[in-house]
Amino acid sequence: MNPVAFRIVGIEIGWYGIIIAFGMLLGVLVASARAKKEGLQEDVIIDIALLAVPAALVGARLYYVLFNWQYYSQHPENILRFRQGGLAIHGGVIAGVIVGYLYCRYKNLGFWRMADICAPSIILGQAIGRWGNYVNQEAYGGPTDLPWAIEVDGVMVHPTFLYESLWNFGVFFFLLHYTKRKKYSGQIFILYVILYSIARFFIEGLRTDSLMIGPLRTAQVVSLALIAGAFVISSQIRKKGY
Repeated sequence: MNPVAFRIVGIEIGWYGIIIAFGMLLGVLVASARAKKEGLQEDVIIDIALLAVPAALVGARLYYVLFNWQYYSQHPENILRFRQGGLAIHGGVIAGVIVGYLYCRYKNLGFWRMADICAPSIILGQAIGRWGNYVNQEAYGGPTDLPWAIEVDGVMVHPTFLYESLWNFGVFFFLLHYTKRKKYSGQIFILYVILYSIARFFIEGLRTDSLMIGPLRTAQVVSLALIAGAFVISSQIRKKGY
């Protein structure tokens, strides 16, 4: 598939960016609808999105560049070439959550309540955004003869982007359903972190292009840390009765 969707005055517009932008837009619409049901003005979500989305893009790229510094230190001209791919989801989510937290503190809004509203939108954006990896022929796994394998450079490989996308869509619908049954503020966000991290840990083991920390896959280490952190935070929230 041609990664270039179209050109405007000679500037290439890639499918990668279009897909990510669509996922973000749909996520904002879903969060706005959920905020309205919670009695909050939709403008709050727009304000958060205007701050968190750019921060997430910067965080995703910064994370990717830092863990590929051996390459980018030799090719600094490629650091800002977002359209070539290279956005690490963990970096984007971490940066977006930090900015969202600061905004909630500034506006005197309950952070965990807001996190619960936005969590399904985050995983929805991730589910859609993974298809940008397919267009760029990245985030795939090792060789396999499974019937749903995809061909990359003449080799049939695991479509790990597809595995993660399908899981994320499932988590999205689960979180929407579970919202009515949540027992404390922050539970939906914490479930998002745990469920996404579990899948990411196992799927990352199939990939051939993982970011590495020495001999370890960065995403697997981060996923385990997030799962542990989520359980600790969940315990603290419940003790405080939020």
